[in-house]
Amino acid sequence: MATAAQKITLSPSRDIPFNKLVLSQSNVRRIQAGISVEELAEDIARRGLLQSLNVRPVLDAEGAETGMFEVPAGGRRYQALALLVKQKRLAKTAPVPCVVRDPASSILAEDDSLAENTQRVPLHALDQFRAFLDMRTKGMTEEEIASAFFTTAQVVKQRLRLASVSPILLDIYAEDGMRLEELMAFTVNPDHARQEQVWEAIQQSSFSRQPWQIRRLLTETTVRADDKRALFVGVDVYQQAGGIILRDLFDDDEGGWLQDPALLDRLVSEKLKALTDEVAAEGWKWIAADTDLPYGYDRSLRALDVTYVDLTDEERAAREVLREEYDRIEAENEGVDELPDEIDQRLAEIEEALDTFEQRAVIYDPAEIGRAGVFIGIDADGKAIVDRGYVRPEDEAPIEAGDEEGDAEARPDTGMTGAAITIGGQPAEPEDDDEGDTIKPLPERLVIELTAFRTLALRDAVASDPHVAITALLHTLVRDCFGIRTHGTALQASVREVFLGAQSPDLADSPVAKSIDARHAAWKADMPLDDDGALWDWLDNLDQASRLALLAHCASFGVNALYERPNPYSGSGVSQHGLDRRMAEADRMALATGLDLVEAGWKPTAQNYFSRVTKARIVQAVREGAGDRDADLMAHLPKGEMVKEAERLLADTGWLPEPLRRPMDVAAAEPSGQEDDTVALPDFLAGDEEGATPDAADDPAARVAAE
Repeated sequence: MATAAQKITLSPSRDIPFNKLVLSQSNVRRIQAGISVEELAEDIARRGLLQSLNVRPVLDAEGAETGMFEVPAGGRRYQALALLVKQKRLAKTAPVPCVVRDPASSILAEDDSLAENTQRVPLHALDQFRAFLDMRTKGMTEEEIASAFFTTAQVVKQRLRLASVSPILLDIYAEDGMRLEELMAFTVNPDHARQEQVWEAIQQSSFSRQPWQIRRLLTETTVRADDKRALFVGVDVYQQAGGIILRDLFDDDEGGWLQDPALLDRLVSEKLKALTDEVAAEGWKWIAADTDLPYGYDRSLRALDVTYVDLTDEERAAREVLREEYDRIEAENEGVDELPDEIDQRLAEIEEALDTFEQRAVIYDPAEIGRAGVFIGIDADGKAIVDRGYVRPEDEAPIEAGDEEGDAEARPDTGMTGAAITIGGQPAEPEDDDEGDTIKPLPERLVIELTAFRTLALRDAVASDPHVAITALLHTLVRDCFGIRTHGTALQASVREVFLGAQSPDLADSPVAKSIDARHAAWKADMPLDDDGALWDWLDNLDQASRLALLAHCASFGVNALYERPNPYSGSGVSQHGLDRRMAEADRMALATGLDLVEAGWKPTAQNYFSRVTKARIVQAVREGAGDRDADLMAHLPKGEMVKEAERLLADTGWLPEPLRRPMDVAAAEPSGQEDDTVALPDFLAGDEEGATPDAADDPAARVAAE
């Protein structure tokens, strides 16, 4: 015979005056967690009581009901109501909805209290994000939502941004297929299609699913807000022109990312053009404007003499007052390890004001302006560089009869003539799509750029080592003296600076470039250059150490460690033998000075190496600098991602490409025996390039090398 199912009887509910309720000692919650009682009271005052209290009648000694009720489940709600009564915002006799348990029930009060706090399921975070979005859609402001849930408007914005991620990714997050940190990273770019594309590319790799990697992929076609182009134009101007800025609400994004590089470049061009037109009105013969001015752009150009506009009597008096105040503050704080903030700020203000007096307007000779020009660029802080007053050799006044023979020939090449087509600072060279896994030769221009850095670093090293500088100079002089080359006048030992025609855009900001410029400026400031007789006396009176240091500095400008294409059929070219001699001597000087190009500041970047070589060479570089594991992990990546990952992995490893590595062995100073212009190319240039002899294809060794 079947047993009848027991009927469930629910406890009745009723409204009980608040003054008839007391907190039960059977409530299991002892430790306060979650929102405070004060916040809960404010929430009840705003929206009312959402959940009834669980109460039991209080019995006397005989077991009869006393008319009072204890609250074993809902203690925090009871305390919040009590706080409202205390604040006189709720009447003592206000009816409170309660579920009344039978005092004869076999279920203990502690059982009810524990069940109420443990059997509820916490809300999934995504449900909260979507709830905030629904409330925002229905008219509540972010501030109102924040106030209702006792949080900040920034937190509400973050959760609204999370709810706006692609629905496909939200579903994956809801099913625990993605971590919250990963979902947060996807909010940086609102493009759902791009979000889904990135997820498709990274979902199988735990390494690629790092939040920083997701952010990088979502912003790889953007421009940082702290980029000098953005600083030059101004983010506000970019936004007014319709540009969009991507922001990361979950991490410090330093101003975010500008989503439209083409718009930014157009605005930069327009502002540079306006500045160029303004400067052109001054009457200059030429203006060279670009976002990046190459290092050494003013080398071998004659700088015009300038006259500074005189200060007025009032300006001189103001300058003296500032100088006296500065000296007084320094004297009063002599010996103080750390100046108070207000004093330090005042000194900075005085320095800035004094600099304004020194940077007053200059006057150029109107007759010279017609043959001179101006360089316009942008510095690293986004400020315009307007460098006026340079005369090219071809614009100088005609040479009068009787000038020394060979003066025109001795003028160094400034590199200002000719039409070198570049796109974004790089030559318009076709890209080789058929990379494969073969380690191909480095591009010739890349080798030239790398050796340009090496030449500059070697100049700095030679200038810092007078002993090596004198040895190099004597080596040149001895060969001239005992060789077959002669000149028709007195001793013509000279240094002709080699113009670095091919160079990477960051060369001017390299530590060695700044070191050379600072040294050159320091010497120039001390020399009486406007009086040839005074200059002779000044040089004659230098102490021996200073003479050697100046000799080393001057000799260093003749250092040429540049690779160039051998061209034995042109008088202006260099033969293979001449190139080999040059590189061997550069190696010898590098070893003698102890030159280390890592210490000199060269680091591999996308711009100066990785984006210029094949994927196989990138993997080889990572294998050499970071190890097999990292090389194998990145081997499958698209080239764009591979370039950025290689830059990150090798940033501080000290890895160098072949043209920059320190030579371990140096050949004899001069090649012995018969000269031969067909010396083998170095490994990083060797390959089946054009110019191979017809017989090379028949050589088995050559065929193996080609494969």
